[in-house]
Amino acid sequence: MAARNKEQDKPRDPRATLALLWGEQEQPTRGPKPKLSPQQIAAAAVELADAEGLDAVSMSKVAGGFGVSAMALYRYVPGKNELVELMVEAVLAGGPDLSGVPEGDWRAGAREWTRQCARVYADHPWLLTATAMRRQIMGPRQLRWLDAALAALEPTGLGGAQRHQVFLLLIGLVRNQAQQLRDHDEEHDREWNRLTGDLLARHADRFPALTKAVAEGAFDPAGTAPLDFGLDRILDGVEALTAVRE
Repeated sequence: MAARNKEQDKPRDPRATLALLWGEQEQPTRGPKPKLSPQQIAAAAVELADAEGLDAVSMSKVAGGFGVSAMALYRYVPGKNELVELMVEAVLAGGPDLSGVPEGDWRAGAREWTRQCARVYADHPWLLTATAMRRQIMGPRQLRWLDAALAALEPTGLGGAQRHQVFLLLIGLVRNQAQQLRDHDEEHDREWNRLTGDLLARHADRFPALTKAVAEGAFDPAGTAPLDFGLDRILDGVEALTAVRE
């Protein structure tokens, strides 16, 4: 634990991180030929995080997978913070692909973008922590996702600031869904539902609205998918906003 915290607390050089993410770092002209690359190291770290979670990722553990010391990795990646940034870039490599969206159909574009983004978060639960809402240093693939979202919304006629606000709503929905998926425990949910049902049965008069909602299937897992419901409401709101502007 102490070693991991030391890795995380190491001061970062934003310029070095940007150069690393964008592949613009200076290459050494002397010394032995590199045997690894930042991309190889990031791929190994992603595999580890997918299997064991982000907390399991450390420079020493990733290095062990290559049969080298942790110090050997610092030749390629300055520390864990930078490694996490590279990991985010690695899992965003496959998209977004909006080539199948009809031209000018901003609802279809925003919907497809959101669904593809949600799949990435579902496939890599640690991404929620790695991309916690903070001022990040963004690589080209992160910016490509942002660019694609803004481009999909251009047919709305909204200005850049409003399109960005819509993007924040969409990514917020994705992150909320990812949090629910990460926290989901089927056995725990069954027990919670049983205990809550018993409790409400005894105190229905104190919580009439909640009791009624439960009886109407408010917590039924077979109901409308939360992502689709939230996405439809966001897009309905954007459509109403565009109608006001016309």
